[in-house]
Amino acid sequence: MDSREALVALNLIEGVGPVRVRQLLEFFGEAATVLKASKQQLLSVRGIGEETATAIADWENSVDLAGELKRISAYGCRVITQSDDDYPALLREIYDPPAVLYVKGSLTPADKNSVAIVGSRQTTHYGIETARKLGYQLAYTGVTVISGGARGIDTAAHQGAMSAKGRTIAVLGTAINIVFPPENAELFERIAASGAVVSQFPFNRNGDRQSFAIRNRIVAGMTLGTVVVEANMTSGALITANFATEYGRQVFAVPGRIDSPRSKGCHDLIKKGAKLCEGVEDILSEFEYLFPASNRPPSPSETGMLPALELSGSEQKVFEVLGKEELSIDDVIRKCGLPASATSVALFSLEMKRLIRQLPGKMFVRNA
Repeated sequence: MDSREALVALNLIEGVGPVRVRQLLEFFGEAATVLKASKQQLLSVRGIGEETATAIADWENSVDLAGELKRISAYGCRVITQSDDDYPALLREIYDPPAVLYVKGSLTPADKNSVAIVGSRQTTHYGIETARKLGYQLAYTGVTVISGGARGIDTAAHQGAMSAKGRTIAVLGTAINIVFPPENAELFERIAASGAVVSQFPFNRNGDRQSFAIRNRIVAGMTLGTVVVEANMTSGALITANFATEYGRQVFAVPGRIDSPRSKGCHDLIKKGAKLCEGVEDILSEFEYLFPASNRPPSPSETGMLPALELSGSEQKVFEVLGKEELSIDDVIRKCGLPASATSVALFSLEMKRLIRQLPGKMFVRNA
């Protein structure tokens, strides 16, 4: 058994989290040595109690390591550890980095320049459009957009980044083979094709309150800063922001209506010192040492154009139904024959490419 397989086995043992793995490795040196240790030896490790020592000493009777390795191979993902070059550098710096990460897709050195965009699952049109716009503009400037793959703000952020043909990473609160929410199956496949889908959890692990909090920790740990677009006072996005603060990372909050419960969390963050975010420049200005104006490409808001105007199939369909006559979003959906969600993403992308513009009342028209 090599070190990677031993770490996978440790990750499968109930109650053995990243902190305990670190304590065990500090004592025994190698993960494989941990699995060979007796219960009495394990009890000598700081932080390892009776129950955990028993679980580790008896791991071969409770853990299906061979089955897990087969599932990893069959699914087409891989496992990386902290000794791998592509393990996220920023994640290594936190107190409790995951011992293993299941990765579908690829992690690259460029991902060290990454920003999280998070927010509520139940959101407003304003929140969705803002998340897409920020995701698009960050990805366009070369920043990797990281979020949690949830419906609402997370999904919009991923979509915006992909519309810019940039990199985005989805960190799951479930096993990598479980699609939650189910409607994001195609989205996760697209993310894996050009970025990465990542999880700390073994195969078939369903999500719960604890696992989603762990996911939020990873999102904050992998990034230079976290942008909260829309969140009520009980939103999990605030957990991500708290982790970011704990790790010494920058927190941004997008303001909303003062009478909207879905903006209360953002306003509270601003009161506590988060940077108010009205646009992508508010984010990039905090990392000027990484993205100095002389070295980074100008944003779409600065240039008014993209380097290339290649259209996806959905964008082409939507663009073809638009002309000089104003069309409502409902008319565009009916004429192009695409689902409402796909139409909305295509309209947003075409607007960012300056090929169309949105008029008051959700009306759309081609630019002259």
